[in-house]
Order: sequence, then structure tokens, then C-alpha cells
Amino acid sequence: MSKDKPSIPKGTRDFGPATVVKRNYIFSVIKRTFEKFGFLPLETPAMENLSVLTGKYGDEGDQLIFKILNSGDYTSKITAQDLEKGSKPLTPKISEKALRYDLTVPFARYVVMNRNEVAFPFKRYQIQPVWRADRPQRGRYREFYQCDADVVGTNSLLCEAEIILMMDEVLSTLGLDDFTIKFNHRGLLAGIAEAIGANGREADLCVAIDKLDKIGQEAVNQELLEKGFSPDAVTKLQPVLGLTGEVADLLPQLDTLLQNSDEGKRGLQDIRSMLSYLESLEVKQAKLQLDVTLARGLSYYTGCIFEVKVNNVQMGSISGGGRYDNLTGMFGLPGVSGVGFSFGVDRIFDVLEELNLFPEGSQTITQVLIANFDEASMRYSLPVLQALRTMGISTELYPDSTKLKKQMTYADQKQIPFVLLIGSEEMETSLLNLRNMRTGEQHRLSLTEIIDHLQTYFSA
Repeated sequence: MSKDKPSIPKGTRDFGPATVVKRNYIFSVIKRTFEKFGFLPLETPAMENLSVLTGKYGDEGDQLIFKILNSGDYTSKITAQDLEKGSKPLTPKISEKALRYDLTVPFARYVVMNRNEVAFPFKRYQIQPVWRADRPQRGRYREFYQCDADVVGTNSLLCEAEIILMMDEVLSTLGLDDFTIKFNHRGLLAGIAEAIGANGREADLCVAIDKLDKIGQEAVNQELLEKGFSPDAVTKLQPVLGLTGEVADLLPQLDTLLQNSDEGKRGLQDIRSMLSYLESLEVKQAKLQLDVTLARGLSYYTGCIFEVKVNNVQMGSISGGGRYDNLTGMFGLPGVSGVGFSFGVDRIFDVLEELNLFPEGSQTITQVLIANFDEASMRYSLPVLQALRTMGISTELYPDSTKLKKQMTYADQKQIPFVLLIGSEEMETSLLNLRNMRTGEQHRLSLTEIIDHLQTYFSA
């Protein structure tokens, strides 16, 4: 037997019970919100056929896919010629499957395979782990959860409005109040490129201005010049980079700026439609910010773009998404438009921890511990244990007759709020001793009174 200390692969993590309970709290809030808006849960396999994943994420993404070796004697098919040619012709002979890289491509594959069964528009949410052969570092892992919601099969801007509603509801329910939902539109970015005389340079322009928050305006200007943008184009861009203020004030300015761009005018029309839906839904728009420098997802987003940041914590975006066309085209089903977004659960967890926003008792599963004094006490306690559980109160009976101090320490370590003490006197009188572990108060009550007290306490 190996004497090496056990370990886990780099870039992966163990989550102890206290952390898992908190994560499940976040997941439960997100799930309730998704289902409230009519989204259905979906799960796809941890592994996909390698052919499904490759070519969908670009060359860099393909390098980060965790490939699974074929079972059996896979090396028997490898020839010396294969080894000379390199990895590309070799890969199909040793690996036909891979771990899921994200949730979007498996979702697209599912829609295509089940297009005759699903009801369009198809609204699905998916909360599952994904794997990437990335270099592990702070905040970047090889295994992590994604939490996606998408609607496919409709072009309606109502979907964008509802995404904003869901972002706001989830974060508000989690206790966050100082956050900003930034949005933009790919049409605006294309129109800006036209307006400064850089037609066809939209991608280069967006890559540069997306760094505005990180490197500042002067560095962005320098990068654009180094990429071949003319000084005149960079000069024309400066008023755009400085656009700030309320959405209602920005739209007329953008009307003037983009008056000669069909793409720009399309983007403005989409934004106005989305805002009108939000107004009809009586949504307060104080947390909304039109940010013309927001340029995420250049390779796939085609319409509105979203990003959420918490303002009182040093943290990147905790949610983001956008409209995409032809999601299923990669699998031979063209023309299926959709819009989706995801929550960064790990970042949300860190924000709630930093701001101390996890509700009291969020680490607690067991609500009542019944102490075990001796065999007679344990036997008496078994029907009590069953009665409490039947009434929906999470209860456990300490399994061993041991010192009360040890049992109380156990309750403290698990943050169990109540301990039920049943000794010889309690068994004779049928009045059981309920101790509140947070206040130290004790009350002698009948089982019925205890159930009423606990149900009132935990429903408050």
C-alpha cells in the first residue's frame, strides 16, 4: 500500500459541508428564480464525443479540452507514422470522448438531437460542472460550476428584458443591493467602428476598448494606433469613450453619432424595445447602465450584451450573457436564434462571504439534536425523533451514550440551534427540556409544544 499522502489534482477543490450548504443556498435561489420565469432544468453527460466539442471554441479552446483515453489496447492502432505526424492525426486513435468544456455546446447538441420533441421557444437552465485543462491560478480552476439559462427559437426582445429581471431578482434575493447591470449591443459597436471610419475593424476596436477599465483611456488609444487605426479615427473615438450618464440621455447622443449606420440604428431600436418592455413590467431601471465600451463575447454574440458587477467589492463580473444567432448551426440546424446568460457562482460566493450576506443558519442542516444519556433515554427518544422528522424538522439523535459535554461540542461544531435533553425526569413527566444553543435558554415543554415552538421559530 502506498504511503504517499493523498491529494487531489491541481485546479480542483474539495468543498466541506459548511461550504456546500452555502453553495446550495445560492443554487436554490437561482433555481427558484429560473423556474419562476418558466425555465426547465436540463442535464447533459459529463463527457461528450470529442467530435462534438472540437472546433467550437477556437484553437486556444481546443487545447484546453480534457480528452479521455479510449478504453482497451488503444495503442495497438498507433503506427510510427502517426507519431511522426504529430498530435492531430494521433488524437482520434487514442481518444474519442472528452469532458464537457462548457454548457452551451452540449445544449446546442441537445436541441438539435431533440428538435422534434422540445417546444419552441425552448427555455432551459443548467447547473453543472465543466472542465478545462487551464493553468490553475487564483480564481481559475480546472473544474468549476457553470449556471446557465437560455431561450432559443425566438427573436423577441422580451427575452432580454426578462434576463435583466432574473439578474435583478436573484442578486436582490441574495441580499445584494449595490450592483450594476451593464448592457450594450453589437450593433452599436459596429456602428461606432463605421462612425470613426474604421469599417471592418470592429473586432480589433472591441478588443481594445474592452480593456478600458483595466488599462485606461491613454493606453487604449496607444493600442489602437499600434494596431493600425488612424490618428483621425482615434480622435473621433474619444467622445464615444467618454459617454456616460442615464440611458435616456445617452440614446439621443447615439442617435446622432450612428445616424449613418444601419447596424447602429438596429442596435438602438433593439435597446429601446427592451427598455419599453421593462417599463411595462414596472421595473426600476436605476441599476441599469448603457455602457458603449462593453464588448464581451465578440465571437458569438450578435445582439444585446449583458454584464453585472457588484460595486462595493473588488471583483470582476458575476454574471453576463447576450443574444446569439444560429446557435445550432454548428450541428446542421441553422437559423435558431437565442439569448442566454450565466451566473458566476464562485464569484457570487466570494462576494456574499466578503459582505457577510449569508443568512444566519445557512450553514446548518440539522435543526435539533437529541442528546443520548443512556439506553433507556435513547429508546424513549426514538419516537420523538420520528415525530419531529415527520413534522419536517431536521433532527438527529446522538448515536452513542457519552458525556453530555461531548454531545454539546458536537452540536456547536455543526451549528445546531437546538438540543433536546431527555433524562429520567423528562421521561417520567413527558415534559422535555429544549435548549436554545444560541441564547442558552431552556424550556420544559410537551412534544406538541416543542413542535409548535420549533415550526414557529424556523418559519420566522
